[in-house]
Amino acid sequence: MPTQWYQGTVTEIIQMSPTTRQFKVRIMDEDGIFDFLPGQFITLDLPVSEKRLFRWRSYSIANHPDQSNQLELVVVKSDTGLGTKYLFDEIKVGEKLKFKGPDGGFILPPDLEKEIVMICTGTGVAPFRSMIRYISANKLPYKHIHLIFGTRYANGILYRNEFELLKKNSPTFFYDVALSREGQKDCHHGYVHDVYLEKYKEISPDRHFYICGWSHMIDETVANLIIKAGYDKSQIHYELYG
Repeated sequence: MPTQWYQGTVTEIIQMSPTTRQFKVRIMDEDGIFDFLPGQFITLDLPVSEKRLFRWRSYSIANHPDQSNQLELVVVKSDTGLGTKYLFDEIKVGEKLKFKGPDGGFILPPDLEKEIVMICTGTGVAPFRSMIRYISANKLPYKHIHLIFGTRYANGILYRNEFELLKKNSPTFFYDVALSREGQKDCHHGYVHDVYLEKYKEISPDRHFYICGWSHMIDETVANLIIKAGYDKSQIHYELYG
């Protein structure tokens, strides 16, 4: 089956942090609603090169499926990437983006009666936001969800108010922020590893870890959970970003 490509119109660009922007894209699909599962990603084909290696850039969908045919993407600026240079310096509201998808198996488990620990850094929070909003919007019962978000400085915390509000209103949703370069009230000063290693040092077979972010963080987290903490690899799920 040939790859299906879609066209989307950029409807809004929001500066979320000094280096991160949110792009809202309205899908122009004559065939109906663009269906995806919370946690999946799309791949943009950007007009920056003749080579696919430089043109194609994949981003997790940060919103949940709500039949609106709108996608939200969270993009961090790179000093060397042609794709992010285009998205930050050239693309404007009203212009078109070409993409394919959805793809990826980094999705919610069918059984929400197990403990779910979500560990992420930076824009790795995007698929977790999609999952969490989907659960909340559909009022799905769940046993325990703990989102652990890491970044360097407080101005890099993404969706903080949204997650703080959910934490306040849901006794089974837990939210922690780890700042590696700055101390701030109500945040852990250090790395995400400190948080999950302390909180989940006692092993439970009904606990699953979902990890998303840069490859170094994921490698260290997987090693910590398996070697230091003693969890089985079947309890660990991850998606790499670079």
